[in-house]
Amino acid sequence: MADNQSANIQALLAALNVFTRAPDKTSLENANSWLQDFQHSPEAWSTCNVLLLSPDAPAAAKLFAAQTFRSKVTYDLHQVDPSNLLPLRDTLVTALERYQNGPKTIITQLCLALSGLALQLPAWDNALQSIVETFGANPATVPVLLQFLTILPEEVSGNTRIPVTDDEYRERSAKLLSDNSEQVLELLSMYLQATGVTHSVQSQIFDCLRSWLVAGEIDMSSFGKSPLLAFAFEALASEELFDSAVDVVCEMIHETQEIDDNMPVIELIVPRVIALKSQLEDQKDDPEKIRGYARIFAEAGETYRLLILQHTDTFYPIVEAIGQCSAYPDLDIVPITFPFWMRLAQTIGKKTTISPLFGEAYKALMGVVIRHLHFPPDLASMTGQEADNFRSFRHVMGDTLKDCCLVLGADACLLFAYGLITMALSRGPQSTSWQEIEAPLFAMRSMGAEVDVMDNTAVPKIMDLIPSLPIHPRVRYAALLIISRYTEWINRHPDYISYQLQYISAGFEDPDPEVSAAAGQALKYLCQDCKQHLIDFLPTLHTFLATTGTKLTQDDRRQVYEAIAYVISAMSMEKAAESLRTFSLDILSQIHSISSKSTAVTKQELKEVGYGLENLEVMLHVVGPFGDQLPAACQNSCQEAWSVFDIFISKFAFDYDTSERVTRVLRHGITLFGQNALSVASSVLSRMVTSFEATGFSSFLWISGKIVGRFGHESDPVLRNAFQNLYERATNKVVSLLQSKDSRDIPDVLEDYVQLLLQLIRMAPDVFFQSSAFPLAFRATMAALTLIHSDLVFASLDLFRDILTHESLTPSSSPPPKFPIYSSAIKAVMEKEGFEFVGYILSGLVGDFPEDSTAVVVTIFRAVALLWSTQLVTWLPPILQQLPPSSTPIQVREQFLLDVTNLLNTAQYDKVKYSILALHRASRKARDRRRVTPLNQA
Repeated sequence: MADNQSANIQALLAALNVFTRAPDKTSLENANSWLQDFQHSPEAWSTCNVLLLSPDAPAAAKLFAAQTFRSKVTYDLHQVDPSNLLPLRDTLVTALERYQNGPKTIITQLCLALSGLALQLPAWDNALQSIVETFGANPATVPVLLQFLTILPEEVSGNTRIPVTDDEYRERSAKLLSDNSEQVLELLSMYLQATGVTHSVQSQIFDCLRSWLVAGEIDMSSFGKSPLLAFAFEALASEELFDSAVDVVCEMIHETQEIDDNMPVIELIVPRVIALKSQLEDQKDDPEKIRGYARIFAEAGETYRLLILQHTDTFYPIVEAIGQCSAYPDLDIVPITFPFWMRLAQTIGKKTTISPLFGEAYKALMGVVIRHLHFPPDLASMTGQEADNFRSFRHVMGDTLKDCCLVLGADACLLFAYGLITMALSRGPQSTSWQEIEAPLFAMRSMGAEVDVMDNTAVPKIMDLIPSLPIHPRVRYAALLIISRYTEWINRHPDYISYQLQYISAGFEDPDPEVSAAAGQALKYLCQDCKQHLIDFLPTLHTFLATTGTKLTQDDRRQVYEAIAYVISAMSMEKAAESLRTFSLDILSQIHSISSKSTAVTKQELKEVGYGLENLEVMLHVVGPFGDQLPAACQNSCQEAWSVFDIFISKFAFDYDTSERVTRVLRHGITLFGQNALSVASSVLSRMVTSFEATGFSSFLWISGKIVGRFGHESDPVLRNAFQNLYERATNKVVSLLQSKDSRDIPDVLEDYVQLLLQLIRMAPDVFFQSSAFPLAFRATMAALTLIHSDLVFASLDLFRDILTHESLTPSSSPPPKFPIYSSAIKAVMEKEGFEFVGYILSGLVGDFPEDSTAVVVTIFRAVALLWSTQLVTWLPPILQQLPPSSTPIQVREQFLLDVTNLLNTAQYDKVKYSILALHRASRKARDRRRVTPLNQA
C-alpha cells in the first residue's frame, strides 16, 4: 500500500511539474485531466494528507493537496467511512495549525474544507467553538481564526454543491451561524479593542463582520449595542481600513431595511452617515474616497427613502450628499447614485404631495446630468474604446433624466433643456460650443418616451427650434434623432411633417455618414408613424430615390425603402399594389438587365444588384401579404417576377451573398402572393435543388423548406413529384458533402437540410418515408447530433422524435393504407442504424446537448425501449463503455445499465425516463466539478 501511495505521489508531482514549464497544449490538457481524475479517486484522501504534512513537498503540491481536500469534502465525503469523519476533521485542523503562518491560499482552502465538513457533520456539535478554542487564544493564530470565521458563512450560505437536504441545511446552518452570531460579535469586538491590534487584523475583522452581515446572521439590535458600529464609522478616517469600513457600513445600512424593526439602530446610523457629508468637500481630490462615500450615501438613500419622504428635515442632508456625488466629475463614480434617484422617483410618483425640496433636487440633478452629457472639447483626445464607453454611459444617464420627468413632469424637463439651448444660442455662435447645444438635444431625445403625444406646450417649441439650429454634424445628428423619437407626436401634429421632411432631406446631403444614417432612421420612423399623412408625398419620395438615392450608402438607401414601404402599407389595397409594383419594377429591371448582359458582370455590378434585392426584401417584409385575392396590379406579377429571378439565379447562384439575398426575397414573395405562388412552386423547387447541387449553399435548402411548409398539403401530382425530386437530390448532395467535408464545416447546410426534412415528415410523410432517400436522410441527420450547435441539435432531435413516435408504429386494427409502408421503413432503418443512433443520443446527453433537450431525449429513448427493447439490451453495454469517464464515472454507467436492463426485462418502458434523468444529472454534476477551478490556475 505504501508503494502504491508513493507511486501516486510521484505521478502527481510529475503532472504538476508540467505546469512549471511551457509545454504544448496537449501535455497541459493531459496533465490537467490526470490531476482531476486523481482528485476524484478514493486514494486522493491519504495521498494529499501525506503531501500536505510533508515539509519537503513542493509548494504547488501542498496547494493542490489543500484544494483536493476542499473539493473532496464538497463532492466525495461519501468515500469516507463514517467512523473516520471526525479524524478527518482533526487532520484538517492539524494541517491548519501547521500552516498558520501561510501561505494564505492554503489557509483559505483548508478553511473552506472545514466549513464544508462542518455543514455535513452533525457529530461535530460545537464546530465554531472548537475552532475558536484552537486558534483564538494565541495572537499569532487569530488571523487564521478570522479567516475561518469569514469563510464559514460564505461557504454555508453560498456553496450549493454541498450535498445536504433542505432540512439538514436548515438545522446545521442554524447551529453553525444563527446560534453563534452573538459570540462572533463579542469576539470581533474584543479583538478590535485588543492592545496592539494591527491594521491587518482590523481589516480582517471588518471583512469577517461584513461576511456575517451579508449572510443575514447578525441581529441588528444586538449590533447596535456593539462597539463595532461606532468603530466602523471611525475606521473611515484610516487610509488602511477605509475600503473595509465602507463595505461594513454599506452592509449594516442594508441590513436595517426593515425600517420599523430597526429604528433604534437607524437612529444610531443616520447621524453618523450625515456627519460624513463634509468629507465630500474635504476629500474632493481623492476619487477613491469619494467613491466610498458615494456608496455609503447611495445605500443610505435607497434603504431609507421612505424615511426621507416622511421626515424630510432630518434625512434631506442624505439627498444633498447624493446630489454632490452625482455632480462629481469622475463618471465612474456618478452611476453609483443612479439607482437611488430612480427608486426615489418611483416612490415619489405614488405620493400625492411632497416637499418642494425634492423638486429642487431633481431640477439640480437635470442640470448635473446634462453637464455630464457634454462631449469633451477635443473628441480626438478620446480613444475609440473611451468614446464607445462614453456613448454607452450617456444612455444610462438618459434613464436618469426619465426619473426627473417622473418627479417634475415631462413638460418642465423638456422646457429646462430647451432653455439651455436658447440661452446658448442667445450668446451668438462665437461664444457657444456645439456641445452646449448637443447635450440638451440628447436629453430631449432621452426624455422622448415620457412625452404626451397631445402636448402643446414644450414639444412645439422644440420642433420650431430644430430648423434654426447651427449646422454642425453632431448637432444635426442629435436633432434628427429627436425627430425619430417624436414621430408619434408629429403624427398628431401633421403640420410639422413638411418641415421635418426638409430637415431630413438636408441630413442625407451631409457628408458625415452618421448624420445621413440618422436621417434614414428619422425618415423610417416618420413614415412608420405618420404613414397616413405621407401618402401624398410618395411621388416625391420616388423622385428622391431616383435622384439623391444613388448617392446614399446602402444602409441609408435601405432605410428609405423601408420608410416608403410603411407609407405604401397605409394605402388602399389597389393603390398599394400599384405603388409596390412601381418601386419593385425599378429593382426587377436592374436584375433583368444584369441577367441579360452578354459581357462579364463586374463585382460592383453584382453588389449593386444585391443592394437592390435587400431593398426589395425590406419593402416586401413591411408591406406584407395582400391575401389570396390579389389586386389587379398583382394578378400576373408572380409569374413575371419568377421569370426574372429564374434566369438570374441560373447565372449567379454561385455567388454566396447573392444566393442569400435572392432566397430571402423569394421567401417574402411566397408570403406576398400566398396561394397564387402555387403556380410557380414546382419550378422554384427545381431551380433551388439544381442550385444547391451546383453550389452546396444552404440558402437553397432553406427556401425549399419554406415552400414545402407552405404547399405540402397540396395534392397536385406535379408538385408531389417536385417534392420527391427535391428530397432525393438534396439528400444525395448532403451525403456527398459529408463524405468530402467534416460535419463541423457545414453546420448551416445540415441545419437547413434537417429543417427541410421536418417539413417533409410533417407535411408530406408519403414522400418522406417511401423514398429511397429515407435511410440516407436518417444517417445524415445523425451526423448533426455531433455538433455543438443548439438550433441544429434541437431540430435533429425533433426529427428523430417525429420518426420514432410516428403513428404508423402504433398497433391499429385498421391503419391508413400507407402506414404499414411507413412502419416498415422506420423499423428497417433502426435495425441497421439503431446501435450507432443510441450511441449518439447518450453521448450527446452526457456531453454537449443543450440543457433544454433532455425532455426530447427522454421521449426518443422511451420509444426505442418500447419498440426495440431486445436490441437495446445488447446495444447498451458497448455504448456505455465508450462514454467518457470524465462525464460518466464507471459507477454511474453501471447503475444506468442495471436500472434500464431491469426495466426492459419487466416491460416498464415508461420508467426509463427516470434512468435517463438520473444519468443526465450525474453527468452534469461530474462535468460541473471539473469546471470549478482549472488546476493550472489555482
